[in-house]
Amino acid sequence: MTDSEFQEIVWQHWREHGRQGLPWRDSPTPYNVVVSELMLQQTQVDRVVPKFLEFTRRFPDFQRLAAASLGDVLVAWQGLGYNRRAKYLHELAKAVVQLGALPSSFDELTKLPGIGKNTAGAILAYAFDQPAVYIETNIRTVYLHHFFADQFDVDDKQLLPFIEKTLEHDEPRAWYSALMDYGTYLKKEGFGRNSASKHYKRQSKFDGSTRQTRGAILRALAGGPLTLSELIKVVHADDRFQPALDDLQKDQLVSYSGRQYRLP
Repeated sequence: MTDSEFQEIVWQHWREHGRQGLPWRDSPTPYNVVVSELMLQQTQVDRVVPKFLEFTRRFPDFQRLAAASLGDVLVAWQGLGYNRRAKYLHELAKAVVQLGALPSSFDELTKLPGIGKNTAGAILAYAFDQPAVYIETNIRTVYLHHFFADQFDVDDKQLLPFIEKTLEHDEPRAWYSALMDYGTYLKKEGFGRNSASKHYKRQSKFDGSTRQTRGAILRALAGGPLTLSELIKVVHADDRFQPALDDLQKDQLVSYSGRQYRLP
């Protein structure tokens, strides 16, 4: 398959089946893109859309997000899980306010809290329409399917040259959106081969996990400070409770003072 043939397959799917109504696509401001990228880490699009709309109504820009308390941000984040992302986003907003604007270079973006190289690439592509090369799950799905169909244990380093040489430099924002939607389609149709990636990790089960208890503790404290005994009663504590509470304090997502636990 030639590069142009591959590109036409992706564009054709985009023309016929491209997802409409994603708010960060309709208005790809730097703020909207950053919020959506952090929300979409580990969380499906269908769950993110309503939370994104709710979150951005409450905190419509970096300035108002930076001015909020972490506790308020955690409350607004409820339902998305992986609450460290909310903390990173809050810290990032403060950094952007100090800088005056979100940086538009890879090196400066990766200095911000919670921004790794792939997230930086996505921000460059979607917020600034720059032809950055990056990999995420759906993009990996597409290139594994078309260029590594019979291979396993494929390193992302092997995918990068294919992503780079097929990148549409004139409209990278639209191209990556098309890749994302095509990757979603392939997975739904049973053609997803991310297990063939060297970087594949199966997401751990949520029910019965410490993550589930962490979320229960944060939801309980969203209603206000609680003593240890009150908190244990509200979350119906089991053997996951203390490790979860310790982790939340270590991550500075829960504080303790005056014999009460509270959101920061």
